[in-house]
Amino acid sequence: MAAVTELIRTESDKSLSFGNHLLSAKAKKEDFECGGDLYKVKTWREITKLERNGMFVYESVPGTSVERFREDENGISFTVEGSEDAQLTLGLEDGSEYDVKVNGQDAGRVSTSLGGKLSISVELAGAGEVKVEITK
Repeated sequence: MAAVTELIRTESDKSLSFGNHLLSAKAKKEDFECGGDLYKVKTWREITKLERNGMFVYESVPGTSVERFREDENGISFTVEGSEDAQLTLGLEDGSEYDVKVNGQDAGRVSTSLGGKLSISVELAGAGEVKVEITK
């Protein structure tokens, strides 16, 4: 997987790819339409952030590149890559519990905060692509 040079794009399977963890300066793209929603991405080596219709969806510190980001009523799945281990925060349903798998390995059950945010750490340094699956 490589960084998303256009910052955000729709894949043939209607999933989203976004972020560029290789940028040395901040970059953003606003009003990207996909499936009737408007997305905004801000990205660079320090942080990657995605919003949908003005609402928080995804954030990583440091920045990451994300491919095939899919979200439905059961959860979220995507592949992530970065230069360093990253803290990922995702906007989900308030006060809910989710099963987390990283590269097919069970990473446990995690509860969201009152604001619906779920945070996980992902080991990316030297790992290449890492598949993340979060299900309700």
